[in-house]
Amino acid sequence: MPFRRPSVVLVPLFIGLCSLAGGLLGPGLTRVAAAAPEDDLKSSIKAFTLVYQAVEENYADKPTADRAIYKGAIPGMLRTLDPHSNFFDPKDFAALRDDQRGHYFGVGMQVGPRNGKTIVIAPFGGSPAYRAGLRPGDVILEVNDKRTDNLSTSEIADMLKGPKGTKVTVVIARDGVDKPLTFNIIRDEIPRNSVEEAFWLRPGIAYIDVNSFNETTSKEVEDGLKKLGESNIKGLILDLRNNPGGLLNEGVAVAGHFLRKGEVVVSHRGRASAEKPYLARGSALGENYPMVVLVNAYSASAAEIVAGALQDHDRALIVGETTFGKGLVQTVYPLQEDTGLALTTAHYYTPSNRLIQRDYSNISFLDYYYGKHTEQKNPLDVKMTDIGRTVYGGGGITPDEKIPSPKFDKFQSELLRHYAFFNFTAKYFGTHDAKLPKGWSPDIDVENDFHEFLLKEQVPFTEADWTENHEWIRDQLKREMYVTAFSYEEAEKVSVETDPMVSKAVGFLAEARSLLDKSEKLIVQRTNQDHF
Repeated sequence: MPFRRPSVVLVPLFIGLCSLAGGLLGPGLTRVAAAAPEDDLKSSIKAFTLVYQAVEENYADKPTADRAIYKGAIPGMLRTLDPHSNFFDPKDFAALRDDQRGHYFGVGMQVGPRNGKTIVIAPFGGSPAYRAGLRPGDVILEVNDKRTDNLSTSEIADMLKGPKGTKVTVVIARDGVDKPLTFNIIRDEIPRNSVEEAFWLRPGIAYIDVNSFNETTSKEVEDGLKKLGESNIKGLILDLRNNPGGLLNEGVAVAGHFLRKGEVVVSHRGRASAEKPYLARGSALGENYPMVVLVNAYSASAAEIVAGALQDHDRALIVGETTFGKGLVQTVYPLQEDTGLALTTAHYYTPSNRLIQRDYSNISFLDYYYGKHTEQKNPLDVKMTDIGRTVYGGGGITPDEKIPSPKFDKFQSELLRHYAFFNFTAKYFGTHDAKLPKGWSPDIDVENDFHEFLLKEQVPFTEADWTENHEWIRDQLKREMYVTAFSYEEAEKVSVETDPMVSKAVGFLAEARSLLDKSEKLIVQRTNQDHF
């Protein structure tokens, strides 16, 4: 069981990377305001003004207008609508646009809090931080001569960002090195790739992992397929696990590559907008090989558009857990002072006309995002795929083959909770060469070092735990040590290659082939009938 991206998706991630029905549709705000009776609207605004005036004049402490409006009044109003309409202050709105564009400017590394300090989690392969020699486990002491002792991780991350071509000086402490190390790094454009991996799992079997849908996702998928040589693909695993969604058009473009030209990918309709279908552009190569799509409870929004379209057209076998169930479309309205509004303007429907949105009417938003996702398919929303398979709406995409995500046992959870693999690796490379030969795997000496490390760190375990989890330990050591010795991206490949869900997905390719054959047979039959 590999340790990959965390399965707990934060609320802002779902809100920020939601399916967007387009971009700068400012007139929509006027239409919404006009829909309310004028007298009621004036009365409500007057009541709010009086309340705010009373607060400003009489509250025990001086209220901040930005906080009262941006963090209080506007979000409070939107919370009465649905879980996905959201207001973005200038900082959050800028971050949202960076996510959508698929790049930002900085040094290119993940940082995180550990033991009251901010440390380097991983530099991205080829980034300025990677080229400078920063490593996982390095403790950030100073940024541009400013001590970081009393700064939050987000404040430090903001200091590391900056215009392309500008210099930032980072001072770090490293395990095994007596004195602090200073790095002068030139900031550059850092791509936020939404396609983390595209490689051969084995001859003829390709794997592509899409972690979100931003402005470059469909191009990244196309580039990945070209790099592999799509004509050589005999089976494809498309991994959409933990994908919170993003831009609607990009989801349509990705799904459309694998469907026949003109087939419906998704449609949406709302109170102020007529039904709009989105059609596949088609690709001769993309229609030829069997596909398995991996999903879980944190596959949402645009990821569900892709999974739903491929399922309804019987183009791919969906494997894993029932998806999140986010079928609301947000339109983003840029507002004054660099703020923004993501407002739900429509519902989306799969090609068979299924509504994917999960019911949120009788639960808190906290439970909606973090609560246990029970199957909520609507027995009254029964539809059929192209070849006649039964599918349901109203509660996410139900997989064709249900396989729960593997769970960590007590020993595994304990090691991950203590960051045992990360901390051991930082200490190990403090006294060993940080370069390893290609194809390296931990040998008995490294395993024994790790065993001794656990004992010294007083991580609770038994020798039976060690024996039972020996293979898992080796996989985790290999993955973690590859981050430092090679790159974060190479380490992720190790995770994929040792992921039991990916192995099971490969085993379902024969079933996916049968599904594709039935779909193609039906197309031929209908074509012959049309020509009769």
